[in-house]
Formats: sequence, structure tokens, C-alpha cells
Amino acid sequence: MSEVVANRYAEALFQLGNEKGTLEQLVEEFYVLKSIFDENEQLVAFLEHPRVNNDKKNQFLDDVFQGFSEHVLKTLKLLTARHRIGVFPSIIDHFTQLVNDVKGIAEAKVYSVRELSEDEKEQLENTFAERFNKQAIKLKTIVDPSVIGGIKLQIGNTIYDGTIQGKLKRIERNILTAD
Repeated sequence: MSEVVANRYAEALFQLGNEKGTLEQLVEEFYVLKSIFDENEQLVAFLEHPRVNNDKKNQFLDDVFQGFSEHVLKTLKLLTARHRIGVFPSIIDHFTQLVNDVKGIAEAKVYSVRELSEDEKEQLENTFAERFNKQAIKLKTIVDPSVIGGIKLQIGNTIYDGTIQGKLKRIERNILTAD
């Protein structure tokens, strides 16, 4: 249910930003807000607390987020008043996905045993952008010691496993099915 609510808010904000030409500004503001909400669990607890009245919550939001756009601030206040501030990170994720779809950008996670160099990241971005017929790929690198060697790339629900462990599992499967 909360996912449906998050999608509706995100789509409304996307339409509003698209009409006003403020999509880039909203993306930047949401990026900052996502990190604020991820790092401060007490923020959500405060905004959801039943003993703090809405006037104090709204004043707090005005004071803390005064540099943000009017639409973002109104959305925060509306979610707080309706006791749905907990879905705000999901709204941000869905909004970002909508903007990326319009721009032809895909987000991907790449798992490797070590941090990738800028050249390696750029090569992966270019290769998979062509493969998925996208303008660009935004890579998030995750260092995972269990990878041993090679890389694993996840774009949406699709996983490309080029790890040594993945190759060994495929060989094992082929041997077992050959019997």
C-alpha cells in the first residue's frame, strides 16, 4: 500500500517539475533529502511523533529546510500531516527513476573485489549504455570481498555475473545437467 502512495506522490511531483521546468532542481534537492533522511532516523521519529503538534512540525520543517523549493517543502508538510513521512525515501526513489527514464539514463550497481578505476567505470558505463539502448548508465560501485575476481553488474532486475564464483557455478550446473 505504501508503495502505491509513494508512486502517486512521485508522479505528481514529476508532472509538476516537468511543467515548471524544475526537474533538475528537484532531483538535486531530493538527493540531499535522501541522505538527510538516511542519516537521521530521529527526524522521521520526530515528524511521526503523535505528541508533537503539526504547527511545531511545520515550523521545524520551515526552519530546517528553508533553502528548498516550495513544492518540496509543501510535500514534506503534507506527508507529515497525513502521517506518511515514512514513505518519503520511496517517493524520492520513484521520482528519480521517472526522471532517469525520461533522460534515457539507467542506474546500475557493480560489485567488485576492489574499487574500480575511473577508466574501468567509464568503459562499463559505455558498454552497458549501448547494450540497453540508453543515453547513459550511472554506476554505483560496491566493494564486495566475496566476489573473489571479476565483476557482477545489476541493472534493475537484470544481473550480469562475470565473477569467478558465477562462472564456477555455471560450469557446475553444466556438468550436473550433462549426466
